[in-house]
Amino acid sequence: MADTPKEGKLTRLLDFTQLVDMASEAVGGRILFATDDFFSPAENLLKSTSPSFNEHEYTEFGKWMDGWETRRKRIPGHDWCVVKLGIQGVIQGFDVDISHFSGSYAPRISIQAANVEDNKLPEIPARGIRTGMAATVEEHEAIAKLKSEDWDHLVPRTELKLGNPASSHNYFLVNSQHRWSLVRLNVFPDGGIARFRVYGTGQRDWIASDSTNPVDLVAVAFGGVCVGFSNAHFGHPNNMIGVGKPRSMADGWETARRLDRPPVLENDEKGLLLVPGCEWAVFRLAHPGVITQIEIDTKYFKGNAPDSCRVDGCILTTQEEEDMVKNKWGLQTHKWKLLLPMTKLSPNHSHSLDSLTPELQDVVTHARLTIFPDGGVSRLRLRGFPSSICLLRSREKPVMRFSVKAGFRASL
Repeated sequence: MADTPKEGKLTRLLDFTQLVDMASEAVGGRILFATDDFFSPAENLLKSTSPSFNEHEYTEFGKWMDGWETRRKRIPGHDWCVVKLGIQGVIQGFDVDISHFSGSYAPRISIQAANVEDNKLPEIPARGIRTGMAATVEEHEAIAKLKSEDWDHLVPRTELKLGNPASSHNYFLVNSQHRWSLVRLNVFPDGGIARFRVYGTGQRDWIASDSTNPVDLVAVAFGGVCVGFSNAHFGHPNNMIGVGKPRSMADGWETARRLDRPPVLENDEKGLLLVPGCEWAVFRLAHPGVITQIEIDTKYFKGNAPDSCRVDGCILTTQEEEDMVKNKWGLQTHKWKLLLPMTKLSPNHSHSLDSLTPELQDVVTHARLTIFPDGGVSRLRLRGFPSSICLLRSREKPVMRFSVKAGFRASL
């Protein structure tokens, strides 16, 4: 087995790519500044779609490329850009994708990061249409106030590898547990990059949060993440806990059709399909808490929504979660507590449902959505109240302490 890559080193370890791309335009990521956008603007770096190539397409400035490409530099220095993350939090890894830039990719890069509150950001001029342009003096003066050249290096200067010209990814592992809001991508000295992915988990200031109103405890923007699933043939479960409303069927979790479906389908007395199998996805909540409201949205899944679903919750320590991941979530039944019983679902519809926990007041750290028999769900929202909980990593039985935050009972 290969050694685990060191921080900031080029890696083939792809586990972090299952996390959310915190820089994507789909979650609100945006370019604050770029030294040069002559052939194609830096905004292309943050597209959620894969890069494409059109051999015969040209603009008045040269070959059209689906990425960020600067002019061939003929002055001192190197090119760089600053990205404001749409989701602020802990960065686990980067993907610097140079697909289709076979003769013009940036030969070397480095990546820096900082955590700057929004109210401390300088006034930076709007970028507008950038093709054919370099940064103005005004833009340079504005971005200089951030002193980005002094930010922490998460990836030192490293050579990029082209690989397959049509699909050329350079992955970098990051072990930092700090919270980041801004990222600076340096290219040495110039050239093109198709996509820039910043994978990680969101992080919310729970101490400063209002405890009287329910909050989505599984939201990816706050740190929720899928830690296991049975099938993700057409879409990853992390899509369900994404930012905002779904944009299409591709922006959800969708499984393959189960092969154990009966030749002729029948319903039970409650109108639920009688099927032997199911699919599931397990999520670690952004914060332990009591789930009071559940929203399951099948928008866009008009001919492929599940027939029904259920939701369960449980409490796991960090070590227990790691053990469950290794065992593919073969967890004893008694560990799970029912949050939502078997419920019939409708296609292309948002279902707002009450959890069973207002009566039980059960704190959970993980939730499992099970769908019958298969299909797609666009959004999952688990709203409730964060709770203080201590889960100690120990070889012995962990000590757990629970207390529901002030305002919880008053809000029920």
